[in-house]
Amino acid sequence: MEEIKKQLEELNIGKITLNEPLSKHTTIKIGGPADLFIEPDSIEGLEQALTILKENDIPIRVIGRGSNLLIADEGIRGAVIKMGRGLDHIEESDHQIKVGAGYPLVKLATVMSRKGKGGLAFAGGIPGSVGGAVYMNAGAHGSDVSKILVKARILFPDGTLEWLSNEEMKFSYRTSVLQNERKGFCVEAVFQLTEGDKAEIVQEMKKYKDYRRETQPWSNPCCGSVFRNPLPKHAGKLVEDLGLKGYQINGAKISELHGNFIVNDDEATFQDVMALITHIKEAVLENYGVQMHTEVEIVRS
Repeated sequence: MEEIKKQLEELNIGKITLNEPLSKHTTIKIGGPADLFIEPDSIEGLEQALTILKENDIPIRVIGRGSNLLIADEGIRGAVIKMGRGLDHIEESDHQIKVGAGYPLVKLATVMSRKGKGGLAFAGGIPGSVGGAVYMNAGAHGSDVSKILVKARILFPDGTLEWLSNEEMKFSYRTSVLQNERKGFCVEAVFQLTEGDKAEIVQEMKKYKDYRRETQPWSNPCCGSVFRNPLPKHAGKLVEDLGLKGYQINGAKISELHGNFIVNDDEATFQDVMALITHIKEAVLENYGVQMHTEVEIVRS
């Protein structure tokens, strides 16, 4: 990897490091090293990096702000590309905006609300980046990304980039085509917003943001909602009804604030969190006959 690192550095495309601890790039503060870590400073830099990685048959993994990610302690082999600074551009045209995958979703919702642009208020309390939100069709309060996305530019494992329409994204609850038949990652997205009353939009977004702050443990290292809601039931309520809030395995603990959150309470490992996930799944299945499915993306090398 040393030679690949030198080639990339010569292109001056952004941050390039070897054996980067991914615990520094996930909100739950868990994750082993990436063989090669790349944080491009532009789309052009990303494309150049992809060319070199493809020529050398190096596997690619993409991450955003790491808010819905649980990475094994062994880390990730190959190259990890972080969609962060440098891929956080934004362009406005009438009621459409084109946004880089690295743009923070909460910041985008805040900026647009202050301009009287409606459609993104639901994202006022959702952590993570635009790219991650598109990938998993992030949503809350009765809305989600599928309601506003026009198209998304996708990076595929073979290094190609392609625009996919909303229909081609095949969105469903917390899912897109990128997790299934066309595995890939969002590089930038175009959203359709609406004109609205600025004061009302700002107030709506503030309400959602305050609700998240009061009911979810984002002051602790966590990865967000661990399980998808087995609608019409809610994962957090099932966990709470079982009396599992506060239940702990080594450094991993079910939040006492919200049953669908696991916090890194004391140097938790990947295995600690996985053991807790397994315990919850088994308890819910045994007591309610409900099969739980994880919303958090679990990455093993």
